Amino acid sequence: MNTSLDPNTTARPRPPVVSRDAWLAARRALLAREKELTRLEDALAEERRRLPWVRLDKPYRLETSAGPTTLGDLFAGRSQLAIYHFMFGPDWEEGCRTCSMITDLLDRSVVHLAHRDVTLLLASRAPLEKLHAFQRRMAWTIPWVSTHGSDFNADFGVSFSPDDVSAERPVYNYGSAAPYAEETGGLSVFARDADGSVYHTYSTYGRGGEPLILPYFVLDRVPKGRDEAGLPWPMAWLRHHDRYGMPE
Repeated sequence: MNTSLDPNTTARPRPPVVSRDAWLAARRALLAREKELTRLEDALAEERRRLPWVRLDKPYRLETSAGPTTLGDLFAGRSQLAIYHFMFGPDWEEGCRTCSMITDLLDRSVVHLAHRDVTLLLASRAPLEKLHAFQRRMAWTIPWVSTHGSDFNADFGVSFSPDDVSAERPVYNYGSAAPYAEETGGLSVFARDADGSVYHTYSTYGRGGEPLILPYFVLDRVPKGRDEAGLPWPMAWLRHHDRYGMPE
């Protein structure tokens, strides 16, 4: 990894060095653009909340530490449920690195969301014993359920057949792209009525989930940015938090 800010060694040339007054003028101009984006994001968030709902009648059977349960039971007495689709296939030995970094941050958000009428948890296709073993290794407390043996992952657009992947069929992210793997990530949101009816209200995939990657928020604001141009793929630098400094 390049650790120098020398303009001769970075991928992009270093910006000019100017006076404080010149910097403030440039920063105020950028602030105006940032405010435009903030207002657009606020409007988009309101439009997102106005999406129609889909009532779910399919009886998904999900495995939890307390035994088999239904999607409705996962709300834990709240009216809103957010499920992060953590990439962990049935035959995998450990979870996805990117999903793990996101979970490092989500883990401490559970209690805060619970006080805003939101239950947050993870769901993966790996058997429960594998999920629990990895959870202990990562020292997470966020609830994690197994969708193994159910249609849940396929129905909510995060698991695909080998044929879909090899044929590069545009079945991922609402038909906008081919799946990059049999297991993909995303976030799905559900609502529950007082009568127990469950509704699917929202799902997002691909870069739609990027706001969950807090390190990117910081990297997008430091001089070198994400600094991924020379890597084999974006985030090739990423490790599980207990694997930094260890050989691959």
